[in-house]
Amino acid sequence: MDRKPDIIRAIVLIFAVGLVVTGFTSIQASEDKRADRQAPLTSFMQPADQRLNR
Repeated sequence: MDRKPDIIRAIVLIFAVGLVVTGFTSIQASEDKRADRQAPLTSFMQPADQRLNR
């Protein structure tokens, strides 16, 4: 019976760490979206008239 509170504390601690990691990840993702909006748009697609000649 003495070990059950330790197991519950460990589960709660793991859950809390998961919440913190998820929070930091979502903050980083929102900053990346803001940076994408500020960056100039570039395209990686070639126009059809500039095909590679082989």
